[in-house]
Amino acid sequence: MNARAELPLHAPGTRTDLGYIGKSTPRANAKRLLQGRGTYVDDLRFPRLAHVVFFRSPHAHARLKKLDLSKAAKQPGVLGVFDGRAVAEYCTPWVAVLGHLKGIKSPPQHAIAIERACWQGEAVAAVVAETRAQAEDALAYVEAEWEELPVVTDMEAALAGKTVIHPELGDNICFKREFVTEGFDQAWQKADLVVEETYDFGRHTGVCLEGRSILADYNAAEHSLTVYHSTQAPHMMQDIFARHLDIPESNVRVIAKDVGGSFGIKVHVYPDEMATAALSVMLRRPVKFVADRMESFLTDIHAREHRVRVRLACTKAGEIIGFDLDDLTAIGPYSVYPRTSGIEGNQVVNLTGGPYKHKHYRARLNVVFTNKNVTSQYRAVGHPIAVALTEAIVDLAANKLGIDPAEFRRRNLIPDDAYPYTFPSGLKFEQLSHHQSLERLLALMDYPKLRAEQAALRRQGVYRGIGLAAMIEVTNPSPAFYGVGGARISAQDGATLRLDPSGMVNVLCSVTEQGQGSEGIFAQIAASVLGVTIDKVKVITGDTGVTPYGGGTWASRGAGIGGEAVLQAGKALRSNILDIAAAILNEDKAKLDIVNNEVVDRLSGAAKLALAEVGRVAYFRPDTLPMKFQSELTVTRHYTPREYGFTFTNGIQASLVEIDVETGFVKLLKHWCVEDCGTIINPMLVDEQIRGGIVQGIGAALYEECLYDDNGQLLNGNLADYLVPMAGEMPDIVVGHIETPTRGSELGAKGAGEAGTAGAPGAVMNAVNDALAPLGTRLTAQPFTPDRVLRALGKV
Repeated sequence: MNARAELPLHAPGTRTDLGYIGKSTPRANAKRLLQGRGTYVDDLRFPRLAHVVFFRSPHAHARLKKLDLSKAAKQPGVLGVFDGRAVAEYCTPWVAVLGHLKGIKSPPQHAIAIERACWQGEAVAAVVAETRAQAEDALAYVEAEWEELPVVTDMEAALAGKTVIHPELGDNICFKREFVTEGFDQAWQKADLVVEETYDFGRHTGVCLEGRSILADYNAAEHSLTVYHSTQAPHMMQDIFARHLDIPESNVRVIAKDVGGSFGIKVHVYPDEMATAALSVMLRRPVKFVADRMESFLTDIHAREHRVRVRLACTKAGEIIGFDLDDLTAIGPYSVYPRTSGIEGNQVVNLTGGPYKHKHYRARLNVVFTNKNVTSQYRAVGHPIAVALTEAIVDLAANKLGIDPAEFRRRNLIPDDAYPYTFPSGLKFEQLSHHQSLERLLALMDYPKLRAEQAALRRQGVYRGIGLAAMIEVTNPSPAFYGVGGARISAQDGATLRLDPSGMVNVLCSVTEQGQGSEGIFAQIAASVLGVTIDKVKVITGDTGVTPYGGGTWASRGAGIGGEAVLQAGKALRSNILDIAAAILNEDKAKLDIVNNEVVDRLSGAAKLALAEVGRVAYFRPDTLPMKFQSELTVTRHYTPREYGFTFTNGIQASLVEIDVETGFVKLLKHWCVEDCGTIINPMLVDEQIRGGIVQGIGAALYEECLYDDNGQLLNGNLADYLVPMAGEMPDIVVGHIETPTRGSELGAKGAGEAGTAGAPGAVMNAVNDALAPLGTRLTAQPFTPDRVLRALGKV
């Protein structure tokens, strides 16, 4: 049901339209960016600006026996050369654990490694020079002597623990979890069918258009630090810089100007970025670091290296009884600060089986250290794994029973009238729409017709496959996500709205703009609530010096949390504007409204007073207002979800593929997605977020994998060898919607940023296996490369 008409954007009994809510309004910053007027960190030029580059370990695991920096220090333009001990005097190490992940452990990590490197690419020294070129030239003069140590790259070997990477921890297990519902074994024994399969997921990374970048500027006179940072969470980083560099938090300002994509890659603490800030303090001058593309592959967090055995039990009538999960995932040598590297696996445990109404569930998780680059949260954290393995095993069960995959889901999806609903893992769902989404999807794709075409083509030796993947997505996390574990990551966001004397509305919000359109939707919400045209709204984000305190951009929380804060601040500002107008006009406030930048008569719509006039009187002629009246044209409001730990969205995707059995190539013919993200603020932005997410999910399914050899060497750390999805390979992507607004906020928005990524790999997996079904083989290791297809067919 579309409940947008119930949004309380205006006083009861006045307007019924929703202004810009639900309209595909172009975002204001698009024109600026298209004209080349964006400002990214590497665009910034400061007096006395220095540049830092890092000497990185060529080995996956080695002890540094000797490090001679003297020759590098003498090179032209070099301002200083520093090892880990020197930097550690200014920047304290960190340990990435969370209190609610019981038993999680990780060793202390320094900004620059001391004595030992634990993955290829870990920094062991820094060279600072007047130019980037000079610093890079000086790197050639750093002399290092290494003692290579045993390397652990295989997850199973890491779990066995014959070689322990951090002996002080006792084993290679960072985090483990076991979960089982009551009566699991008894219920399992009643099953008519049990299917089992093991799935492998290749580690991959975000490949942002703009690499990680930071410019830190320390002011010794004020003992203050200003950091220009390509980050998703400015306030989180403000706190971390303050604590680890021993600078008062109020003296640290983090500014995220334009950010060229993030996808979760830029929501973590990176040692080289902490070192850059420390070097600015040490040298008392601004220092810049920009990761080049090869550094990005070596040091940007990776994600999703999992090997998962899953079983499904069901009756012969096709009713799912339960799921049984055993997940092994490798995270590199450290848990990533401050969100940890245990969350992804924990999400897999929480979400597996999510769309279905079974009551029984058992899960085991082992998160292990290895000598590869670190892994942590990346777009749709854990969801692509949980959805893919759930949907693959569901398809396998349906196939064994001879039930159509769509019908099997129809019998098992949680009913739309069953909410609120508690999932066996303990997650609580407020209101989802799995059945509406399924029926909408089948209609969009004309499912019966596609099946008929598939059967006809098979008789001609053409192998097409249709894959479905139902999904849920965690959005709008409450303090239960990080705060409860002790992480200083804000669960709330804030918005300040100010009416200027000219009638312009300024919106300052703690959610950051990463290219996803947050600033555009904040403008739409503010304009709709206040009754002004959108050209009268200016939005500022990403600056801890001026925006309210908040969590930033992650977990699809921009619209649901930041948007609600804008809505609430807008309502309060609107009320204050009408108070002033009523005082100026000597009329009853209840008889006034705001429409198209003017105060109007609520019933007739007749214009009474321009907002610019309200501003003029409030700021410049308050003497004309009643004696005890005080104008308030700046309002701040915050919002955090409280009733539910998370606001879940849901949806379902479908993929149509064709496999060339001679070459092994998988051709994507078409893709569909139906998503319920609650109130849709801007349909165009939502559709493109979903499409972009689907493309990233397709990348994981078919192309992307960070390949390492047994010695921990990254084999394809460049864009010539690491494949990303390109426009030429992508199919038409059809997007449909169901709208079930959350009741936890007045806006009703749930979030849409990660749904596409969550469901696409599962849909593609099932489509590939559906295409291969007549040939008697299946693929269970992503990505589904031509080599793997041909091997499955016995042709190589």
